[in-house]
Amino acid sequence: MGTVLSISPASKKVSIMDAEAAGDGLKNDKSLKRHSMFVSLSWKKLVANSAKKSAKKVTPTPLPASQVAHLNSENIRKTHQTEENKPKAPIPVPVPTVPTQNSDSVVQNGRLATVQKQPSNFSLVSPRRIVIQASTGELLRCLGDFLCRRCYKLKELNSGDVVLWFRNIDRTLLVQGWQDIGFITPANVVFVYLLCQDAITESVNSAVELQGTFQTCLYLAYSYMGNEISYPLKPFITESNKDVFWETSLLIINRLSTKMLQLNADPHFFTEVFQDLKNQRDSSESSLDR
Repeated sequence: MGTVLSISPASKKVSIMDAEAAGDGLKNDKSLKRHSMFVSLSWKKLVANSAKKSAKKVTPTPLPASQVAHLNSENIRKTHQTEENKPKAPIPVPVPTVPTQNSDSVVQNGRLATVQKQPSNFSLVSPRRIVIQASTGELLRCLGDFLCRRCYKLKELNSGDVVLWFRNIDRTLLVQGWQDIGFITPANVVFVYLLCQDAITESVNSAVELQGTFQTCLYLAYSYMGNEISYPLKPFITESNKDVFWETSLLIINRLSTKMLQLNADPHFFTEVFQDLKNQRDSSESSLDR
């Protein structure tokens, strides 16, 4: 129709080459992928096989019996050589001695020395136990006999008067509600006896004076040994001792405060005073327990 058509073989060749190149590229990609998969699988298998091999136990090869015996003999020989090289010191041997009564043996610098004991006021040996018994009425009668013997100038005084003074005060305190239980017990009678030994002297001239001093001792005994916090003064004060009541009380406290505390703390001292009071009983009188 008047149009010139031309076909370029070069362009066709290029397209064919391009197609072949694209096909080769796909083949190469597939081969690369398959190769990488193969390599990864092979690596995993290799690692697993090496782990199994490393987990296997390794059993040591036992030494022959002759070699073991040789090593033991070498160790024993070296031990003996070490002990022989050590300096040998003499072994201390204790020397048997007979200790004396007031000395102790002490080892100083390998020699036996003797150390003298210092004298002590306290004995380690417990004293012999003494058991004494007496009723309250008997101790009261002993207290009355002691005062009668001490105040020998009072011819008309008898032990019953002293017991009556004691019981009247104790009964008055019970009736008036100053105490719930009676004060007269063996231990308290011993305490009163301790005070009367020092406070009442042979110079007493009248029973009234004796009663005033005795009731002053009773007030101190109630204050020291009584179950109540405080006691009234009226039952203990009389006309004969109201002017010297506190003065006599302070004198007794200053002289006997240590013994009063010791009587409560030391059972041996209490036993001595108890036995002394019991020995004050007049042997010519019959026993009275009331």
